[in-house]
Order: sequence, then C-alpha cells, then structure tokens
Amino acid sequence: MQNKITELFQIKYPIIQGGMIWASGWRLASAVSNAGGLGIIGAGSMYPEVLREHIQKCQNATSKPFGVNVPMLYPDIDKLMDIIVEMGVKIVFTSAGNPKTWTPHLKEKGIIVVHVVSSLKFALKSQDAGVDAIVAEGFEAGGHNGRDETTTLTLIPSVKEKITIPLIAAGGIATGRAMLAAMVLGADGVQVGSRFVASEEASSHEAFKQKVIEAGEGDTHLTLKELAPVRLIKNKFYNDVQEAYSRGATPEELKQILGRARAKLGMFEGDMEEGELEIGQVSALINDIKPAAQIIEDMISEFRSATKGISNLYQYD
Repeated sequence: MQNKITELFQIKYPIIQGGMIWASGWRLASAVSNAGGLGIIGAGSMYPEVLREHIQKCQNATSKPFGVNVPMLYPDIDKLMDIIVEMGVKIVFTSAGNPKTWTPHLKEKGIIVVHVVSSLKFALKSQDAGVDAIVAEGFEAGGHNGRDETTTLTLIPSVKEKITIPLIAAGGIATGRAMLAAMVLGADGVQVGSRFVASEEASSHEAFKQKVIEAGEGDTHLTLKELAPVRLIKNKFYNDVQEAYSRGATPEELKQILGRARAKLGMFEGDMEEGELEIGQVSALINDIKPAAQIIEDMISEFRSATKGISNLYQYD
C-alpha cells in the first residue's frame, strides 16, 4: 500500500500506533514498526532519562522507522526534545499545545513533525506552522480529547477540504473496515490507539487490558472538560467525579479529586477502582488481547476484503 503517508514515513502500511501514556513503550513501538506500521513511543509518561532508555531499546529492536509523541504540556519538554534530537529520532508527533513552539526547531534538525488536533481551526494553524502532516482526532477517541466533541465522521472531511498536507484520521478506528471508512472520507492513513492498548506488547497493566476488552457500549464517557477533557472507563473514580459535578464542584475541587498520577495508578499500576482509565469508545468492539503484528495483519486483511466488497454494494446501469 503506497500513498502519501507510507511515503512520508517510509512504512509498509498507513497505520500509526497512537503514542499513549502508560501503554506505548519501546516494546509496542518496535513491534508495530516491525509489522509494517509506524510505532510511536509515548513520552508523556516518561522522565527524560526514561525516554532515552526507551529510544535506545527501540533502536535495538527494530531497523524500521518509529517516532516519539510529545504532549506539549509536559513540564520538561525541552529536555525531551534535546534527547530526541541527540538520539537521532526522525519522526515526532506533538499534541496538546501550539505547534509553532517546536515545529521550526525540529524541522531544522531534519525531523518529520506531525501535530494532533481535534478541530479544523487547529488543523489550519498546524499547517501554517509548517508541520508535515496532521492527525485529526474525533470525539470517540480515548484519553485527552477536544472540547467541541466533533466526531471523526464529521472532522475528517471538514479538515481534508481545507488542508493540502497529508491527513491521518484518529478516533474510533480499530478495524480494517473503520480504516477504509476513514480513508474514503479523505484520510491518507489512520492512527490507532485503543486497539493497541489491548496488545501483548503494550506496557499498560494487565488488569487495565482486561478492563478494556470487557468494556461495552456506553462504558466510557468524556468528562473533566473544565480541566482537560478526557474519555474514561466508568469506575469508582469516575463516579466520584460525577458526584462532585452533581453538587456543583468548582474546577479547584475537581483538581483536588483528580490529584496526581491518577492515570498511572490505573493504567500502569492496575488500580481499577481509584485509577483514571483512559480509553476510546471503540473499546466496546475490542474483545481480545493480541500481538501487535496480528492486530495489523487483521486490519489489513479486513481492509482489503472490505475494499473488494464495496463494488458489490450497488449495481449501476
């Protein structure tokens, strides 16, 4: 499969693994890259020297391209960027911030820069900042999300109509059929997060992986919009947040309930009651834990089958 995204990243398939905190370490990134996609190390949950270690191990585990995702809210982002440049990483995905801040610096170092957005407004700002591609992420996605609650089905064609650089769709994509749908809407590739959380190589806790495959329709919800919108699996922590809303809690009170390291407690340490469990709506379609290579193989097989089946949907005179 050759298109703008495979050519940009020099990969076999236009499938990018999301750079998810507490799930996207070197094992997952290298496995995805070795299987023909683009593996991404999620730096948002890593101290600088931990990121260095993951980059080194990923370089040893794969000769294929891989990238690093850096949330721009990270307090020591300059240290992360220094390590990325020093270690020779060729692809960086930025998110949760102004793309103008780091894009020129990274591009001067010969690094491909992709920015994650949740609206047309920020897609255009990212293109103006000089990024090489955009990830447009719909409301269905897990983790931190857009305030406007624009779905992938609406977001992708609206962004595609206005930009000229490659477009990657994200949010609610875990199957080959969803991949095909996103590309029919105008995407050049897809970013897949939740499906890779339920992979053997994901660094997230086994209890969290099991919680993901047990999740059904309606078991996730976007909340904490006053702080930073995040989609969570409903559990005791989620219920505590909803109870706070019901009594009119202020943003400061919500911050106190959230506390520190709540996501680590749930997704990495395995506390399924008090932890913050970030995952997408598509978790309702995920029913097993597989190797990352098998996930990619299944998606591509289903994508090809669905593509062939489209011609049989209608008969034309």
